[in-house]
Amino acid sequence: MNLLILQSLQRRSGLQVYELNLRFILVIVNINCIINNNMALQICGIDEAGRGCLAGPVVSAAVIIGKDKIPLGAKDSKQLTERKRKEFYADILANAVSYSVGVASNIEIDEMNILNAAMLSMERAFYGLTVKPDIVIIDGPVIPKNLSKVGGLKVIPVIKADEKIKIVSCASIIAKVFRDDLMIFLDNKYPEYGFKNHKGYATKEHKKNLSEYGFSEIHRKTFKF
Repeated sequence: MNLLILQSLQRRSGLQVYELNLRFILVIVNINCIINNNMALQICGIDEAGRGCLAGPVVSAAVIIGKDKIPLGAKDSKQLTERKRKEFYADILANAVSYSVGVASNIEIDEMNILNAAMLSMERAFYGLTVKPDIVIIDGPVIPKNLSKVGGLKVIPVIKADEKIKIVSCASIIAKVFRDDLMIFLDNKYPEYGFKNHKGYATKEHKKNLSEYGFSEIHRKTFKF
């Protein structure tokens, strides 16, 4: 998507365009009404959770939701309390046009590395949508390779999109709550590691338990702690 096209979209649709550097032009979306021939386009936000953990999967969420349905105060899940995340999670799922969660396991992470596994989880989340979007906005600088091959789909990578673009914030909330709930469930099987407390992140408690008990079958063996 070149600058002339972005400028045209800006005039027609209220997009704000920012130059990140000489090579990339990123779109920070108003997400109110991108219009093409008087037809509103479907916008999807995608984000992941659990990339930096020592255990468990990396989880991505894809969501299509109208701007007027996004909960007031929604933002990057890391900036919300657990209570607020769960409250927003329920609201987003109830009002979304479509949403989906994609998971890449700890085994896949060890086999292909965390970046490729995160991209795989994003692809799985996208392909799980029941409504196919016209535009996908992804948190981060990298586009999953299989999404770039989807005909008619505009994929826009935006660094810190979970902080800047509300629909990506919604995806961040879905991914975080889903993964946290999964790790709490897995705590029942592996109570000695304290997953319900740290969700697999590299806390002092987790490192101590790892030193004492060694790896479980859901730990990422290629990660150093």
